[in-house]
Amino acid sequence: MSFNQFTNLDFQTLRAQIKDYLRVNSDFADFDFEGSNFSTLIDLLAYNSYITAYNTNMAVNECFLDSATLRENVVSLARNIGYVPRSARSAQAVVNFSVDLGTNDTKIVTLKAGQVALGIQQGSNYIFSIPDDFVATTGVNNIAAFDNLRIYEGIYLQKTFQIDYSQPNQRFILPNANIDTTSIRVTVTSTTSEIYTLYDNILRVDAESKLFLIQEIEDEHYEILFGDGILGKKPPSGAIVNVSYIVSNGRAGNDAKNFSFIGILRDDTDTTVTSGISVIQTTNKASMGDDIEEISSVKYLAPRIYSSQYRAVTASDYSGIIPFVYANVESVTAYGGEELDPPEYGKVFISIKPKNGSFLSQITKDDISRQLRQYSIAGIKPEIIDLKYLYVEVDTSVYYNSNSVSDTTELLTSVTKALTTYSKSSDINDFGGRFKYSKVVGLIDASARGVTSNITKVKMRRDLIPEFNTFATYELCYGNAFYDQPNGYGIRSTGFSVTGIDGTIYLGDIPTAGTSFGKIVFFKLVNNLPLIVKNDAGTVDYVHGEINLDVVNISGSTLASGLIEVEAIPDSNDVIALKDLYLQLDVTNSTVDALPDVISSGENTSATSYVTTSSYASESIYTCLLYTSPSPRD
Repeated sequence: MSFNQFTNLDFQTLRAQIKDYLRVNSDFADFDFEGSNFSTLIDLLAYNSYITAYNTNMAVNECFLDSATLRENVVSLARNIGYVPRSARSAQAVVNFSVDLGTNDTKIVTLKAGQVALGIQQGSNYIFSIPDDFVATTGVNNIAAFDNLRIYEGIYLQKTFQIDYSQPNQRFILPNANIDTTSIRVTVTSTTSEIYTLYDNILRVDAESKLFLIQEIEDEHYEILFGDGILGKKPPSGAIVNVSYIVSNGRAGNDAKNFSFIGILRDDTDTTVTSGISVIQTTNKASMGDDIEEISSVKYLAPRIYSSQYRAVTASDYSGIIPFVYANVESVTAYGGEELDPPEYGKVFISIKPKNGSFLSQITKDDISRQLRQYSIAGIKPEIIDLKYLYVEVDTSVYYNSNSVSDTTELLTSVTKALTTYSKSSDINDFGGRFKYSKVVGLIDASARGVTSNITKVKMRRDLIPEFNTFATYELCYGNAFYDQPNGYGIRSTGFSVTGIDGTIYLGDIPTAGTSFGKIVFFKLVNNLPLIVKNDAGTVDYVHGEINLDVVNISGSTLASGLIEVEAIPDSNDVIALKDLYLQLDVTNSTVDALPDVISSGENTSATSYVTTSSYASESIYTCLLYTSPSPRD
């Protein structure tokens, strides 16, 4: 008989293949009867072969980074290309407090490494620590101020080892999981006490470099490795190794902001200070806490970090390194200054969407910039900029068969639910995301029984954050071409006020005939009709999707948020987020209407009473009338 190609190794296929073999063998009979004892033996053979094939397949898969599933195997494979998975990260807070020493004439006060404060988050208490001593000098009135003290969520622990080279393969394994490896401090004591630091660049390592390495081992524990006397100093035999570290709760510690002091203070005579300690003031609540890096992240980042060789040269290098240095990243984009108009050579612009929150704090941006310096090459300056949200709103008219739909409220709920689901999809909520019009239209049609069609119009929106009572210019970039409406008013805004003009005004546009540009105007609504009150307030570039406002002093907004929402009609119904634009579908500010399809229901087969809906997003003055005074968004 010819040999089969054994590509399908499931139980049923194996069983069938065994029977096929027996059919061409005249030595066996009655094997194809399900009730026979021979059939039981065939099942046993097939089951054994299936288990063997499964185990073999799993073993082979675990040999490759992209197919491995067990964490210790993924970590081991990543180690082969020099990647150390990110450990848990302690939430960090910045606090201030002072110590009134009274008659104590000490000159310095030392806050000892270890537990410092107790933070409260959603009714749970979290210990915050510092990995190193923090020293403050006394000042006016003999008060020592501890300003901008960065504290880390977690319990401060220590572990001691003794170097003994008589033990083959001696290992220095830390006994705790969830260690924040950035908090690890190593001191080696022999005749003298020496501080060892974590490897950051092997190119600067020699035989006397006091360095150590960290590697993740089984059960998410960590092992400390020292040099061999060639690459890194080899600690002498009998030396005592003291390792201190912080065991973190990861993301759970985020948002803690109320702290009470539990630390140890010593004066310059090493006497404990127990009085005169002020209440802790929180400058920045706890943030940036994260759990240990997930397997999927390791598999994604390891080859990218390896390809960049821990050097940031291109924009894609920065995109790969950012998640490595900042754990709380949800999405990141990077682009070179040469892509700008006009170009800014020698710069890489980086925009980050954090997992929790909308923007990065300045302290976080400064911390990321500091960490990037060790990867950046000379001549290239990374600059972290705030992301810009680009919102898509839809205005959809849903036609339905009244024979199938008895409750339009339920229908509208189903459509809104479909839009909400899409708003959370991978198509959007990302830099470089794309709102796919055809997909959205299809989702609306399939959202509920009885929907016969829909007419859906698309709008883009950027939120202008004004500097109230300050003369300033503003630029809004949408990254998508605007639809150039001949009569203008394809761009509109919510209400706001400016100095020198009474009442609520709105923003609109008037195209310049024969060009791809136009001017921005300010207008009022008088009897629901636009009255232009400033004819030349800025410019609009329809091709590049840019709005520029000339110097203006904005004094207020009709929205409680203080924002000014500026909508524009896109030239294409597919909207793309370019560069530092982060795309989101705003379902809350979208509108969904239900209209009876009298043709499908048979109520009016001649279509004389069929209500049509315009497919255009707006029509000249009609646009202005959408915003009556006060704005419907107020």
